[in-house]
Amino acid sequence: MTLPKAARLLRRREFLQIQQRGRRVYSGEVLVIALDSGRTRPRIGITVSSKVANAVGRNRVKRWVREAFRAAQAEFPPVDVVVVARRGALLLGLEGVQRALRSAAAVLAEGRA
Repeated sequence: MTLPKAARLLRRREFLQIQQRGRRVYSGEVLVIALDSGRTRPRIGITVSSKVANAVGRNRVKRWVREAFRAAQAEFPPVDVVVVARRGALLLGLEGVQRALRSAAAVLAEGRA
């Protein structure tokens, strides 16, 4: 199951703008960068560097992040989010990524990022 286009960041320009001006929330091996979007629902973009793992590992981490975002989407305020997986992200597993995103969502919802 894929996220609908309305829930995804699609353009490089959007990723760069969020990474330059967004609020950073460090949550273990996952960095969440958020920027107010003025939309009614959150959108997500995922970045996994080749330093994290080979192609199979990177795709696995991206699937975990998408699934964790689907589960925690209601907890996020209406912001654009870029999730950057760091080196140890492959060791987290789905449950670890879910904990990291829920923690970041709580911080963003409180507005203390």
